[in-house]
Amino acid sequence: MKLNVVPPRTGLLWVRLGIQTFVRQPLALAGLFFMYMAVVIVISQIPVLGPLIGGLLVPAATLGLMAATAEAAGGRFPLPTVLVSAFRAGRQRARAMLVLGAIYTVGSLAATTLGGLLGGGTPSGAQRSDASTFVTLLLHLPLFIMFWHAPALVHWHGVPPAKSLFFSVVACWRNLGALLVYGLGWMGVFIAVGTVLGLVGGLAGGAGLARTVMVPAALLMAAMFSTSIWFTFRDSFAADAAPSTAADPAP
Repeated sequence: MKLNVVPPRTGLLWVRLGIQTFVRQPLALAGLFFMYMAVVIVISQIPVLGPLIGGLLVPAATLGLMAATAEAAGGRFPLPTVLVSAFRAGRQRARAMLVLGAIYTVGSLAATTLGGLLGGGTPSGAQRSDASTFVTLLLHLPLFIMFWHAPALVHWHGVPPAKSLFFSVVACWRNLGALLVYGLGWMGVFIAVGTVLGLVGGLAGGAGLARTVMVPAALLMAAMFSTSIWFTFRDSFAADAAPSTAADPAP
């Protein structure tokens, strides 16, 4: 496995490939994304253990959505079983993915707790809530970078959990220009779609209809964004040999 350094303009290519792949298999990819969201919502309702279990499964779920994209990009129809790809690649890979999940859970809980403490010094409750949310998201940013490529590195390249986190950070740093363009590209897409839907909904039925249309549209856009993540990994790393899991698509 070796790192590829891509030019900044590749970020726009990742956005375009994500959209094109989603359009190619919209029902399957949207359905899998909504299935993932439904599982998250159900797990979050479990008292005390819900957040812990949810965090533990985040890397595996991320890998499942990436595997679904790889299937769709290869012209295949992704089945629901692709969401558990992390647990179909052997005991060693599954254990490594759960180790990643444990690290993510601890990191996320620490960032959330610290964010609440650091953002709690404003006078009003609303301001305190906004400040806490902003600080919490900011503290999660290093965690997102560490886990951006880590699940895929563990699954498709057999990289140990600790090394996968390190390599993910290095890859994100070396391809920072492309990732910034990628993020700005998606921001532009979200703003453009939101503006158009808001105008159309407002003209057709007022603010109420506009809000009604925006909710499912935002979920579809989130599903489309998740589809594009696979391409950021595929172009950032190259395999030295054939993939080791025949049941899953190669990057």
